[in-house]
Amino acid sequence: MFELLALGRQPYTNWIGTLANKDISIINNSITLLELAPFLDKKCFQLSDGQLQRVLIARALIQDTDVILLDEPTTHLDLYHKVQILKLLQSIAHETNKVILFTSHEIELAIQLCDKMLILDGSENAFNEPCKLIKNKNFDSLFPADTISFDANTGSFRIKK
Repeated sequence: MFELLALGRQPYTNWIGTLANKDISIINNSITLLELAPFLDKKCFQLSDGQLQRVLIARALIQDTDVILLDEPTTHLDLYHKVQILKLLQSIAHETNKVILFTSHEIELAIQLCDKMLILDGSENAFNEPCKLIKNKNFDSLFPADTISFDANTGSFRIKK
């Protein structure tokens, strides 16, 4: 698994891919931050979906860019692991001062854990803090009025019965 993580440093290595001490330090810091040490001796196919997702997030972090782009980072995870990944991304963004931009269909989790959201509705594409988006009724266009209502005070939605 270390080799997979080290791929994040490839843009910074020489033509034969030699890792410098700085590269190894960045990799080790990400291993610590994402608590990957117990998995270092495992092959990728031996990891659970949640563990592999943490490895891939670590690889993105190891690239040491100001912005990290992720596509559906919680796909195929149970609720506990979805929350764990999103809380981890939130803490990484706050601790490292990086922008983490990800796509998600997990609207309720994103409302509760994201600092800002962009709603791609095909017309307005509103961008703001989640509760402000709810107050401005930006989510309402995504669902028929008789199915879901949003609560700006709790940052949640309810299914209408």
